[in-house]
Amino acid sequence: MRVFPKLFRVVALAILCLSAGALAPKGASFLGSSQAEAAVARSIAVEGNTRVEDDSVRAYVTIQPGRSYGPADVDESLKALFATGLFADVKIVQRGGTLVVTVTENPIINKISFEGNKRLSDEALTGIIQSTSRSVLTRARIQSDVQRILEGYRRSGRFRAEVEPKIIERSNRRADLVFEINEGDKTGVERITFIGNTNFSDGRLQDVIRTRESGFLSWLRTSDVYDPDRLSADQELLRRYYYKKGYADFRVVSAIAELDREQNVFYVTFTVDEGEKYTFGDIDVQTSLLSVDPEQLRGIVRTDPGDTYNSELVEKSLEDLTLEVSRQGFAFAQVRPRGDRDYENRTISITYYIEEGPRAYVERINIRGNDRTREYVIRREFDLAEGDAFNRVLIDKAERRLKNLNYFKNVRITTERGSAPDRVVVNVDVEEQPTGEVSFGIGYSTSDGVIGDVSITEKNFMGRGQYVRLAVGGGANTQTYEFAFTEPYFMGRRISLSLDAYRKVYDSTSSRSYDEDTTGGGFAFGLPLRDDELRLNLFYKIYQTDISLSNPLASYSLAVQKAAGTRLTSLVGYSLVYNTLDNNKAPRDGIFGKFQQEFAGVGGDSQFIRTTAEGRMYHEILPEWGVVGMLKGSGGHIVGIGKDLNLNDQFFKGGETIRGFESSGIGPREMDTSNRDALGGRFFVAATAEATFPFPYIPKELGLSGAVFADAGSVWNTDPGATTATTISSNGFDLRASVGVGIEWNSPFGPLRADFAIPVMKNDADETQVFRLGGGTRF
Repeated sequence: MRVFPKLFRVVALAILCLSAGALAPKGASFLGSSQAEAAVARSIAVEGNTRVEDDSVRAYVTIQPGRSYGPADVDESLKALFATGLFADVKIVQRGGTLVVTVTENPIINKISFEGNKRLSDEALTGIIQSTSRSVLTRARIQSDVQRILEGYRRSGRFRAEVEPKIIERSNRRADLVFEINEGDKTGVERITFIGNTNFSDGRLQDVIRTRESGFLSWLRTSDVYDPDRLSADQELLRRYYYKKGYADFRVVSAIAELDREQNVFYVTFTVDEGEKYTFGDIDVQTSLLSVDPEQLRGIVRTDPGDTYNSELVEKSLEDLTLEVSRQGFAFAQVRPRGDRDYENRTISITYYIEEGPRAYVERINIRGNDRTREYVIRREFDLAEGDAFNRVLIDKAERRLKNLNYFKNVRITTERGSAPDRVVVNVDVEEQPTGEVSFGIGYSTSDGVIGDVSITEKNFMGRGQYVRLAVGGGANTQTYEFAFTEPYFMGRRISLSLDAYRKVYDSTSSRSYDEDTTGGGFAFGLPLRDDELRLNLFYKIYQTDISLSNPLASYSLAVQKAAGTRLTSLVGYSLVYNTLDNNKAPRDGIFGKFQQEFAGVGGDSQFIRTTAEGRMYHEILPEWGVVGMLKGSGGHIVGIGKDLNLNDQFFKGGETIRGFESSGIGPREMDTSNRDALGGRFFVAATAEATFPFPYIPKELGLSGAVFADAGSVWNTDPGATTATTISSNGFDLRASVGVGIEWNSPFGPLRADFAIPVMKNDADETQVFRLGGGTRF
């Protein structure tokens, strides 16, 4: 009988639970469960969409018809739909057995426009943002575009720029997107400070880096604004400079750019640790390759004991050794330098180890970022190709070559593993920069007066790496026309082909009594003999010279009367050029040498052999103050072959070589007439010693520098067949010399230089000129 009371209680409890579940509010939980957790949708309906198909919306809904779902499933579906960027709002509810997804579609961008921008063009800003016409407009992308535009202005030096996006609704769920821009003032670099430098002055180190202080010429350049990428590059430039000067322990402790928001300027501070200066100690070459003679390779090494330590010479030695060993059949050989420091004697002994490297091959070379430059222009700078043995030294050499082309703003070469352990993929990322120039120049010289030119130059013509220049110039007494073309890789070889054509018209002046019209052209082949330091040039030139006596009142010398008329010269020649200058425009260190011979008589009216030589050496005398010394020597000789020399074939020298004298102001001179025309000479020598320095206490921004110099030289021995003059002055070797000072202004229009020279040794027949002004370039 006790069973019935227990059964009655169980049944009553069950009825009570069922009643409670039926009366509970919708969504309420009971005993850890809920209606949502147990919900099941028989179908899914989509509402509010006009462009997006129903099935496309359902594809992003993670809830499946006929299966139970909970709040987590609803949240996941909402996130997936919002992540598409197609919808501004999404709601999911269940109506009976149907799950209803209601969407509000984002509008389509009708057009994008920019207002208030001047420094960055519409095209530049369009390339920065991600939003495009006919794409879906999303708030997240708009905010991202705002940040991208601000970053673009920061990189152009405008940290006060403001951007406000505006959406203008149009019909049919379309909208115009407008970015209203307030560019703000330019945020310049007010001051660059170096801390820790004792061997080089702040001014000298500022010449090394690319960032510049704002000042007088800020309106002409963009390097006086803060750019984090440029700041990183500046640190590397400082390291390379110090390593080249012997400071092997140098390091950049910190490089900080602080923004003064009130003044809208940056203060850049480099903290450096220079360390000690080293020289090269013992230099040795060792190898584990049995058939390679290390004694033979020692002659290739460019580092010599006792010389100032120079990391660039170590790098070039690695390249030379790698190429030489490869030529001997060891494609996988690796050359590794090891430096042993002697801290007491401040020397670094270098041992170059040559060993068999891992057998890895270049599987693929990927070229990226070259929108204009042809791919083969980049590939030909590599000394290896796909399928060749991989060598890190040759990769680094190719990167340096690509940077030296000046076609690209940035060059970065990275590697990654290929399809197999012994395969390497090389990635070349480049950022192109403008290489064309339409420019004009203006200048003044005391011999020709005001001169100017207009030119069109392209260093990377049609992305083929070719150089093209067309120029027209003239002045009060001159007219010039010039066309030049250079193919740096003729027939796919590292041989340059240069073509040129020109016409030069010179009217009579106070130093020249006759008119001269020369028209000519030619071609040349350039062959590198040792990288880019030593080159052999083979050339052919042909030109026609017309000397006319247009002034009936002039008293012309017998030499000029004999030279009058038209003369054709056809010649072949060669030149050897050695160049280790650190900068061709403003060198501070290095050597330039040139030896040239010309052989006229390949047809034409002239027959002669002309030999010239020139050498210049630059060295920083006082690096901490930026004082640069220069020694220069030159000379020449010309001899006729079976024919007399023509007047204009000989050497004419004056103020352009030995300051303090007029153009063609020294050397043999006709004395029988009032014009006293220069006759030229078959020999000349000249030498110059000069020191240049920045002016102290004058802002570097003005670009003023000074110079002291001494010149000496002579022109002598005119060809007897070139003149029938009875009286010739200064036909023998008479040394001329002068001393003086100069002022150079690196102006917005190019370098201008004024020299004041006093002759200290001269001949009575010489024509002197104390002041000489010259310069002018394109801008």
